[in-house]
Amino acid sequence: MAAALVANLLYSAGFVLEKRALAALPEVSVRRPARLLRLVLGSPLWIGGSLALASGFGAQLVVYRTLPIAAAQGIFVSGLVILVLLSSVLLGEETSGRERYALAAILLALLMVVLSLKEGSDTVGRDAPAPLILLVCVPSLALGVWLYGSAERRARHRHRMPTTGVEYGVAVGLLYGVSSLAVKGVSSHLTADGPGGALLGLLRSPYPYLLLFTGAFGLVMSQAALQRCRASLIVPVCTTVTCLFTAVLGTLAFGEALPGDPLRLALRTGGTALAVGVLLVMPRHDGPPEPPPPSSERELPTHEPRRPAAEDPGVPAGQGTAAPPGKGDEERRGGGTGRT
Repeated sequence: MAAALVANLLYSAGFVLEKRALAALPEVSVRRPARLLRLVLGSPLWIGGSLALASGFGAQLVVYRTLPIAAAQGIFVSGLVILVLLSSVLLGEETSGRERYALAAILLALLMVVLSLKEGSDTVGRDAPAPLILLVCVPSLALGVWLYGSAERRARHRHRMPTTGVEYGVAVGLLYGVSSLAVKGVSSHLTADGPGGALLGLLRSPYPYLLLFTGAFGLVMSQAALQRCRASLIVPVCTTVTCLFTAVLGTLAFGEALPGDPLRLALRTGGTALAVGVLLVMPRHDGPPEPPPPSSERELPTHEPRRPAAEDPGVPAGQGTAAPPGKGDEERRGGGTGRT
């Protein structure tokens, strides 16, 4: 439990620090990964955030050696509260009412998953068949990369509304879900007798290679998405997808059986369904920006009556426009006698 809470704090602090560093950098893109890496590695603040995330992975190894996968994900998701608080204080981000309700529902869903656990009755899986892991992970990686590319293509349309980052969060969450399963597999190999046997068994497994792939692609994809979208939304979506992916597929792959008690089974399946449903109805686009308030120095135009031409300072005296015809004009036309 302590390691999971420390991992939550490190993850949240790492994402917020990276987001703050990216805000001060030029625009980055997944189409230019070398430039992206050069920019972020030149930012001390971003390096501090990445070190915090790496330390969070270290704490995650300890968690997976002692807790079932579903229990670990339930505790990890509580870090969303820390993230929202940090992003509000350090980044000045504000969530809408609908998004706050969605985050509360996600926390409720994963609390249901935690309540479905029972100490002593849940087994901790140690290993999974390599073909099964590849069957689960390879299509998920392909889906995540394809989904991210689709979001990129739609975002380049000129008149498209600004995205909230849900699509980016789902795509990166799939990659991090695979990474989480790989971390689980690495933790199981650390229990082998002797460092030599542990290292040899690890290199024969697919886990280090999955970590390399998800680390490289996840780094580039997550940084571009963080720069464009609010951390207070994209990270909760990413975390939710990662936790659900790991809890559902990891439980099956590592042979951690579902609870046999009907109430606990209902809590676990109901919590999973609620989290997926909330994810599907979350807003995909930010609303249009509010128009700026009128400046106090800018006055509304007033319609003043035009002064007579004779009073116009730009017109010399005696050269104004003629007055409308009156009685004197009529007498002059009639010979000056006033008779018609």
